[in-house]
Amino acid sequence: MPFPFSRSTDPHVDLSSLDAFNEGAPFATFDRMRREEPMAWSEMANGDRGFWSVTRHADLLELNRQADLLSSAKGIRMEDQTDEEVEARKTFQESDAPHHRGFRALVSKAFAKGTVAQFEDQIRAIVTDLLDVALAEGEFDAVDRIARRLPMQMLAQIMGVPQEDGPFLVEKGDALISNADPDYTDFVVDQLDGDAYRMLPFRSPAAIELFDYANGLLDRMDAGEQIGVLNLVREPTSTGARMSRDEFRNFFCLLVAAGNDTTRYSISATIHALANDPALLRQIQADDFTGWEAAADEMIRYASPTTHFRRTATRDFTFHDKQVKAGDKVLLWFMAGNRDADAIADPYTIDLTRPRNPFLSFGQGGPHICLGMWLAKLEVAIVMQELAKRLTAIEQVGEHAFLRSNFIHGIKYLPVRVTAR
Repeated sequence: MPFPFSRSTDPHVDLSSLDAFNEGAPFATFDRMRREEPMAWSEMANGDRGFWSVTRHADLLELNRQADLLSSAKGIRMEDQTDEEVEARKTFQESDAPHHRGFRALVSKAFAKGTVAQFEDQIRAIVTDLLDVALAEGEFDAVDRIARRLPMQMLAQIMGVPQEDGPFLVEKGDALISNADPDYTDFVVDQLDGDAYRMLPFRSPAAIELFDYANGLLDRMDAGEQIGVLNLVREPTSTGARMSRDEFRNFFCLLVAAGNDTTRYSISATIHALANDPALLRQIQADDFTGWEAAADEMIRYASPTTHFRRTATRDFTFHDKQVKAGDKVLLWFMAGNRDADAIADPYTIDLTRPRNPFLSFGQGGPHICLGMWLAKLEVAIVMQELAKRLTAIEQVGEHAFLRSNFIHGIKYLPVRVTAR
């Protein structure tokens, strides 16, 4: 590719560094780890406790399903948190069964494949409107014009909030989940005082404004108003438990941040691929091409926007002859599993018609599989369909830039030039 997806060639990248992905995914490091040390111990550059890394596809599948051995209740990110911080910032994502299962069941129907399929017309209308503007410019930043705006607008519709609130919500969501990138926040997490905002989601002051917004939604729901899918999470679970106002505010922050960013970076990776490999565009423009779901799966595998999830060992165990102690952090590097040649043939090549694609994006195979999976897949597929209809050519015309993060990976700036049909 003229502009390869990743420029990282160092086989010994420090995965604990927030700059670890600045040159793109450290695939050379993951390749070495899978080959030499599939259960590898790393120290944290900032002095926090070290962690174990799991990088082989088969191992990720095996461990991800063992929630009794590897808990989510101590946090899902690499950083250390006190028990007080975990309690203040948790959502049902940072919980185990039965708590997690109960609240997940409340919202899962709203994001099921059949339910999400009903949004196809809305998604297509948003995409065509975005492309009308972008393609008329001829040359533009594909992240700003397309990848960032589609999830933002769909998220507002699903949550039942005004469309005009979308830009505010995404700006604050960016500040949360991209809390290490100075392009998205003035409060860069590794440059803050150690105690600053430590009780807020992602240790970000943007959560204060999102909390205020969520409080307004809570007041309206308490008065009997139905607001998109949000009322669902306030229903009692099968055991009678109810989400507290604090838990709802944290959940709302998670929905705004995660519901936008991972889809955005899957779309930006898709456009990057089309802009650097003309054969892909010709392939999806063929009259007999119908494999849109498989193509979306392949592009999400290729993008791997969520690099890892952290778990915490509940008891001592041995894995690949390494002694893991109760309380140790174990990082499941789904991105590494998505490039494991033992599970996925020729994993560094984009194959839109893979007959079998056991990709691990969305945390598949475990109890915390992403609720938004079907929505993300549909959005990526529709972007590909509409670009195929409307483009004669697309090319990248300058270097792309990556998000500063070792948790969420993606292209945040992508200059392209297009020729419309």
